[in-house]
Amino acid sequence: MKKWIPLIVIIVIAIVGLTIFFITKNFGENNTNKKSENETQEELSNDNVFVGDDTENVQILVSDGTNEIIYELNNSQAALDLYNQLPLTLTVEDFSTNEKIFYPTAMLNTASTPNVESGEGGVLAYYAPWGDVVMFYDSFSSDSNLYMLGTAVEGSNQIENLSGEITIEKVEND
Repeated sequence: MKKWIPLIVIIVIAIVGLTIFFITKNFGENNTNKKSENETQEELSNDNVFVGDDTENVQILVSDGTNEIIYELNNSQAALDLYNQLPLTLTVEDFSTNEKIFYPTAMLNTASTPNVESGEGGVLAYYAPWGDVVMFYDSFSSDSNLYMLGTAVEGSNQIENLSGEITIEKVEND
């Protein structure tokens, strides 16, 4: 029986070693695949560009049929994500005493999107924790979860009057 003990120990060590080898190998392959999937997703996201690749004058129109606001978007990833979801028909909601909000159909990617500093009315922002777009019509304070999407270039005085169902659509530049 004592002859078999070293042989059993060698077999156990070999089995444990092979198991560790295959687990490590599969783990490395899975991480490589995940990295490739993430890189592919990022590349796809970056392939979507604003119309004509003109990021200086990309505008959207927000309207409830009576009130119209035109926002000029910045060239951030979150603004691009919102733009690529348009046109949208959604419900606008009152929030606090200085903003209107709506929820886009998909979350916006805040990578490379600047935070909003405190400001005045006319700012279009994205509040990441709740996934809502914020249209400020009065002064507000900064928040580390608030990301800048753009600024109203027309109709900022009408933001406060928005109600009910709104449409958000791309403004075609001539």
